[in-house]
Amino acid sequence: MDTKLFRLAFLLMASQLLAICASAQIYMTKTGQTSFFSETPLENISAVNQQVAVLLSSASGEIAVRMQHTAFRFPNKLMQEHYNENYMETAKYPAASFTGKFSEHIDYGKDGTYPVSAEGVLDIHGVKQKRVLKGQLQIDHGQCILTCEFDVRLSDHNIQVPTLVIAKIAESISIKNKFVLTPKKNS
Repeated sequence: MDTKLFRLAFLLMASQLLAICASAQIYMTKTGQTSFFSETPLENISAVNQQVAVLLSSASGEIAVRMQHTAFRFPNKLMQEHYNENYMETAKYPAASFTGKFSEHIDYGKDGTYPVSAEGVLDIHGVKQKRVLKGQLQIDHGQCILTCEFDVRLSDHNIQVPTLVIAKIAESISIKNKFVLTPKKNS
């Protein structure tokens, strides 16, 4: 290939790549909300974490979610203490995360509500599990609201429940997420 033609092709490709990167937007929050609910005939257990960090790339559809277990708030302190010390072992496994990528291509410049599914890895209690999580992404005037519900089986993440209280904790926990993501300001 002619050197001048090669340079021209390279410059054209580089300018297209820069245009794609420039149009990519990162959406984020540090105050996402994740809640969980365990229902049994003997006792219901619920907790809410409002300090969930989320990053979403409009260009690639990649999403990263991370939360500290100690940020979950329970109806009473004893439940919170048992959750952190006995079940989640937060000294050893302080955080849970999900990293994945949306299967759908979303036009982030167009307001609307879109069904989404993200294939990725859910890491809870030191156990990484491939999952496909389904939810909705609502785009409203440049803001993204992502909601998602799914279940987590305790045994899938090696979370042990003492036999003494096994009837009070469900084998599968319902998880609900609501993340209000805003465009990251370029500095």
